[in-house]
This record gives sequence, C-alpha cells and structure tokens, in this order.
Amino acid sequence: MAHDIQVVTEAELRAAVKLDLTAVDVVEKAFAALASGKVVMPPILSMDLPETNGEVDVKTAYIQGFDGFAIKVSPGFFDNPKLGLPSLNGLMILFSAQTGLVESLFLDNGYLTDVRTAAAGAVAARHLAPDDVVTAGVIGTGVQARLQMIAAHLVRPFKRVLVHGRDPEKAASCAADLTKALGIEAEAMPDAAEVVAQSQLVVTTTPAREPVLKAKWLHPGLHITAMGSDQTGKNEIDPAALVAADAYVCDSASQCEVSGELEAAKAAGLWNKGTPTELGEVITGAKPGRASPESITICDLTGTGAQDTAIATHVRKYFGAAGTVIQA
Repeated sequence: MAHDIQVVTEAELRAAVKLDLTAVDVVEKAFAALASGKVVMPPILSMDLPETNGEVDVKTAYIQGFDGFAIKVSPGFFDNPKLGLPSLNGLMILFSAQTGLVESLFLDNGYLTDVRTAAAGAVAARHLAPDDVVTAGVIGTGVQARLQMIAAHLVRPFKRVLVHGRDPEKAASCAADLTKALGIEAEAMPDAAEVVAQSQLVVTTTPAREPVLKAKWLHPGLHITAMGSDQTGKNEIDPAALVAADAYVCDSASQCEVSGELEAAKAAGLWNKGTPTELGEVITGAKPGRASPESITICDLTGTGAQDTAIATHVRKYFGAAGTVIQA
C-alpha cells in the first residue's frame, strides 16, 4: 500500500526555519532527554576519505515520546570549493516512530545540521558561560564561526566579538558579517591568545588536528565551547586544558572519548577524572556545571543524533503537510 512522503528543499527550509530561541529550546530538550536515559542513540557511523579530502558521518537517535526519529547523512568534501561546489551537503530522513515508514525527506544540504549545531553552542553558553559576557571570541572563520556567535548572542548578549583565523582576509570577512548580523563591534585579531585573554566566552570552530587553544591561555571567568572535533584525530583544545578547567562537560561522553577533545586527553595520559559530566545532566540539574563567576568551564560538542531527531521532528511540525509530496 502506497503512502505519501513529504519532500522539502533547502530553499524552503531556509525560508521557514531560523536560528532563534525556539531552535535553541528544541535542542536543549534533546540534551535533557539524553540525560533521562530515554534515548536510543547508536555510535556515529563515520567514514574518512583522505584520497578526496572528504568525510561522511551518519547519525541517528530515537527519543521516547517523539513522533518520529531522524537519520542524518552528512558528507563533507573539503576540496569542493576549488570546483565551485560547497564543502558540506547531505540530507535528513524522518521516519515514523510508530510504523518506521519514511515521512519526510529534508534535502537541506547541511542547513538543519548548521542550525542544530549552532543551537547546541547556545545551549552550552546558556548553562555554562558566565552570566555577564562582554566580549566573545571565535577561533575559526567559516559558517559555524558566524552561526555560533549569532546563537551565543541569543543567550548571552555580548557587546563585542573577536575573530581569529589562519587567513586574515577570511577573519576580516567573518568579523564584518558578524557586525552586520548582530549590530555590535567585531574585530579580526591576528593573535589567538589575545582573543582568549579578552573574552569571557570563546568558541572554537575549526577542523584542526593540533590544538588551536593552549592551556596556558585559560583565565578565571572563561567558558570555552569546542565544536570542531567530530571525528577521530581532530583536536582543537590543548589536552592539559581539560584537566585544568573547573568543569569539563561533554555532549556525549562516549562520543567525546573517540571523536572529541577527550580522545586526545586520554591518548596523552592526562585525563584521570573518570567519566565526564554530560551537558544534559547540567541542564536537568543532575550534576553541577559552572560553580562561580570565576570558574573555568569547557564544553565539548561532537554533535549527537538526538539533536538531529529533535530538529527534524520540529521542522515536520513547522511544515505540516507543506512541501512536495511523493508516493512510495
């Protein structure tokens, strides 16, 4: 017996779905669900393709009480810009949690991933950053550098942004875009250490395999969100910083052990504090996060299938029966 499948394009998604407090709240609920133990989330299927400077991640999760669950396929081919093509693309497939039938295809080319990833950064800032953030800094100059600052500003409305990247022109362009988007002062900085020194909130958004943020740069009243390490071998934060911080929090401890900052800290033999606190546990109050305004906190975001299911089910409700319908 045939059934209808909704197909929604990237253009339709961009027109309807915004990076706003609603999206932040949706993703926050996904983290809280993870802490409740009412989520089935298998390990990430990750494929590295060094011959083409590419990688593919497949993520999914079933959240008890949700009408559907998503499977997200996310390829990243980083030489594509040389061909005039975007680095990231992909899609989300939403299935009925009752029947397993495909309900929607979101041909988002990574847009929904961008939104839910930035929203996760805002959730981390909401629960771990100091209450008063005057200056925020970002290390990285790509799409997530921009979106992470826009998302963080929703929950910690800072007055100034500092941007550091390997390419000064890209850093200047990122700063200009943030000035336009947020209506605040944004400045490109040649020295990453100075970005950290002047900021109360710093986000790292790079694909680095060597630390871009050193432990000796840590200072009281600092929160760091590291969101670039999402595959084995990636490492943005000096492993010693994880141990030195007053609180190190993971989106998923099991994922961070194999594809986040915790992987490098364990490989270096530095991590001896047992299983880290997870962001959902901080959200629900099961475990503490920031103890005082002077505390140093780090949140490690590797990206979870629960976030994908949360944003996909949110989008389904948003669109209702809209979009192209095909029969299967």
